Amino acid sequence: MKGYSGMVLLLACGALITPGLAAENMKFYGTLVEPPACTINNGGNVDVDFGNRVGVKKVDGVNYLQPMNYQISCVPDANAWQMTLEIAGKVATYDKAGVITNITDLAIQIRQNGVPFELNKPIAINPTNPPQLEAVPVKRPGSTLKEGAFEATATLKAVYQ
Repeated sequence: MKGYSGMVLLLACGALITPGLAAENMKFYGTLVEPPACTINNGGNVDVDFGNRVGVKKVDGVNYLQPMNYQISCVPDANAWQMTLEIAGKVATYDKAGVITNITDLAIQIRQNGVPFELNKPIAINPTNPPQLEAVPVKRPGSTLKEGAFEATATLKAVYQ
């Protein structure tokens, strides 16, 4: 019996020192909307052609620099939304901005406004003034490239937040 009376006394004391409680109901509400429709190059590819004469000894991250011509088109009134741009692809182990190719030790480095654009990492952009993108062949430091046709594939994503 002693054990129970001590517990009752403890509970009674707790009730005496508890400050007054107030409770209010909370209401949450909003409206779901679809982001505006946008396309890159009207749904087409962004092709970069380095030509048929890329010298295996001239690949240095400077030679053969090519613009990546793309255009983001959105419906009117889309400017109020925040947009990110990302290049999704398989990253070269020696260059975070390099898309691997089918040739060992050769990658295509992507640059945005002249700076390496790390793959799989979105950046905030203004869709009415997107960054200039460029592509340039790069090789693993110290490697020797072998002749052959090369290609690389990545996905350019423009995503509303």
